Amino acid sequence: MSKTKVIHPDRDPAFATGAYSDGVIAGGFLFISGQAAVDFKTSQFVLGSIEEETHLTLTNIKAIIESAGATMDDVVKCTAHLADIADFDRYNVVYASYFPGIKPARTTVQSVLAEGLKVEIDCIVKLPA
Repeated sequence: MSKTKVIHPDRDPAFATGAYSDGVIAGGFLFISGQAAVDFKTSQFVLGSIEEETHLTLTNIKAIIESAGATMDDVVKCTAHLADIADFDRYNVVYASYFPGIKPARTTVQSVLAEGLKVEIDCIVKLPA
């Protein structure tokens, strides 16, 4: 099986966030690692409200998806980790705005997140033929 690494288009090569790829293409799918509220131009986490962090997280996911030649409409599955499940309704409003058509399948759980982050989202994207 062949795999292709995909990186956020604004990622500074010196910005190491862990032992993983932003995304990997395999078998016609793009698998995106958990993304968070990161400003890839400055290599800094950007802490804020759940709405702000969700928006930046999904903006980062969108950039990775587009760099692989797909769109948010091609997302088929997401997993979201919230630091506080009480933020679900506010997170969900922002999340839903990124998927105006058929929503991807999704799992949302409460998790302990690094760096004081409020949200982390990973997803699977079916790449266009």
